[in-house]
This record gives sequence, structure tokens and C-alpha cells, in this order.
Amino acid sequence: MVSVSVEGLRRARAPRGAGDRLRDEIVEAATELLLETGHARSVSIRSVAQRVGVTPPSIYLHFADKDALMDAVCARYFGKLDLEMQRVAAEHQSPVEVLRAQGLAYVRFATETPELYRIATMAEWRSGSAIDVALDSSAFRHMCATVQKLMDDGIYLPDDPTTAALEFWSAAHGVAAMSIAKPHLPFGDAEAFADRVLGWVFCGRAVIGDCGPDVASHKLAAWVIAHPPAQEPRI
Repeated sequence: MVSVSVEGLRRARAPRGAGDRLRDEIVEAATELLLETGHARSVSIRSVAQRVGVTPPSIYLHFADKDALMDAVCARYFGKLDLEMQRVAAEHQSPVEVLRAQGLAYVRFATETPELYRIATMAEWRSGSAIDVALDSSAFRHMCATVQKLMDDGIYLPDDPTTAALEFWSAAHGVAAMSIAKPHLPFGDAEAFADRVLGWVFCGRAVIGDCGPDVASHKLAAWVIAHPPAQEPRI
């Protein structure tokens, strides 16, 4: 069962045949059912219709099938991630801390709504998906903007911020996906684990940049082998 509260997701029922209002009501009902059950397989067109108080054919007037409905649910819900990314960014001055906070917020959002995240990022890709648009605006663009600030401040060497943001996002997604798909693994404290992984990715790019833009990973590996860590930590 997902821990996210569904309080406030319900709204006053729109009159039948009210077009866009009915569509919104269908999406809200599907969201409620998905969060309540924690499984997409437990949400059917019939159960959504019953929740809204319409017949199943009324659902198909707005959504071609269940996949299209789930797509709309996830896309709208990830709008909440956009607000969360903006909130955590506003709490910090340094772009280093902003990127860290954004990565942790992303992982936290995913693990608090695992089935929504699974549908949005681990289901079969479909061209034209509204989810991709939502994730791009709610996560990727914020990370790109923060990476650009890191480059402007000289923490990262000038480069395409899209590449660096993709690296960081891939790390955040990996932590989120593993935490959801394999919760039995010995991650320890989930947030501390996510913080370590994201920190290593962040520092890795900074170190590579300090060594020069053309340094190859195998050269860095050779350097690490030739310089084993001191017996006592230096930090």
C-alpha cells in the first residue's frame, strides 16, 4: 500500500457530459484508485467508471484505453514533482546543494509513489506519451538549469548541460528503480544510500572536469590504482 495520502484529490463531481471537467474527474478517480491499491492491475475502466458514477463507455469517450488513462494520471501527478523541485531549489543558495536536493527529491518522490513511477519510467515506451513531457518539465529541465549554474560558477567545466544532467538523472533513476524493484536488497537507510550514489556521480564529473575534458575513464582508473587511499580518511 502506498503511503501517499489521497486527501484533497477528490473534488466536487462535475455534471455529466461536462467535457473537460468530466475528463478531469476521470483522471482524479483513477489516481485515487491507483494510490489506494498501489497496483495498476487493480485499476480497471469499470472501477474508475463506478468511482466517477458514469458508465464505462463514457470513459472511452475521453481515453482510448486503460494505458492512455494511466498515462494521463502519471503525467498530471508528475506536475507535483515540478513544484517539489522548485521548492527544494528555493531552500538553497549554492547550486551544489540545489542539485543534491533535486536528486534526493526525485528519488523520494519516486519511492513514495512506486506504482506511478513504475508506469511512468519502467513501462514500455510509447511515442507521444504525455509522461515524457511531464518528466522533462518536472525533473530534467530543473536539473539542466542547475548544471548550467555549476558550469557558470566554474565547478563544472563548460560542456553541454544536457549531457551532465542526463548523467545525474540516470543515477537518480537507477537508485529509485532499484529501491522500488528490489526493496529487499541491503540498501540500509534509503535516503543516505541515494545521497551517497548521487554524491559520487556529482564528484566524479567534477574530478573528470578538473583533469581535463578529454580524460578517458580508463586513465582515471589507472590513476586510482596507482594511488591507493591513505589509511586514515582525509575528510
